[in-house]
Amino acid sequence: MAATSVASAADMAPRYTKAPPPVVEVWNWTGFYIGGNAGYSWGRGHSDVSYFNTATGLPIAPPAGSITSAGYDMDGAIAGGQIGYNWQSNNWVFGIEADAQWSDEKGRGVFRCAATGIGGPCLPGLTFLPPGVTGTSLAVDTHLEWFGTLRGRVGVLATPRVLFYGTGGLAYGSFKTTGTMAGVTPAGVAVVSVASNDDIRFGWTVGAGVEGKITNNWSAKLEYLYMDFDSFRAGSFSLAPASAIRADVDTRFHDHVLRVGLNYTFGGPVVAKY
Repeated sequence: MAATSVASAADMAPRYTKAPPPVVEVWNWTGFYIGGNAGYSWGRGHSDVSYFNTATGLPIAPPAGSITSAGYDMDGAIAGGQIGYNWQSNNWVFGIEADAQWSDEKGRGVFRCAATGIGGPCLPGLTFLPPGVTGTSLAVDTHLEWFGTLRGRVGVLATPRVLFYGTGGLAYGSFKTTGTMAGVTPAGVAVVSVASNDDIRFGWTVGAGVEGKITNNWSAKLEYLYMDFDSFRAGSFSLAPASAIRADVDTRFHDHVLRVGLNYTFGGPVVAKY
């Protein structure tokens, strides 16, 4: 009997336990996110200057040789942060994003209201032309100190981890305009005036980008934006009362922004069991 029991036990099939189902991470784009970015901007400013006689209030028709319009580059580094929310529906991702950026974009335009033989309207009250004087000059320095956007985003998933998107909406920024005006008094004495003006202006922006998941919470992006600010009064600069002349400066600005960013999406990973 003992021998029979041993033989029966040896003939029994081994027992197997069922393996647990694999846990697969599902890439999820829905949720609030916050992040930072850095990049570079290639901006372009264009300014037009109108001259006026401050004593009469009448406009001055600049003589031949005057410079009343100038374009100038405004390039510089940028850095900032963004916050937003995404909704994922199948392969589509919809969202809204706001960002704020520090900017080092600066540029200068140089203008001149030219003199005539005895001074002319650009040198009010002057009856002779001092040696070396070519008129009343104006240098305008423009600095985009910071800017921000509020945009919608619509994208499609090329893979569960890679999103291509388009974006557009509102742009706003703080422009500091400094004018350095130089001329002469009716007595022929050189005079210089420096003044600054700060203003927040509004415009619009459109762009596109690509964003990829590093983990379910972390993602990296590369983004391009075009920004356009309509013409605005950048400042009025005057030599009065030393010389009765004023220059009004109207500026238009557009910008090309290229930046990289890193986002953190709040919420835990989504898992599925099969």
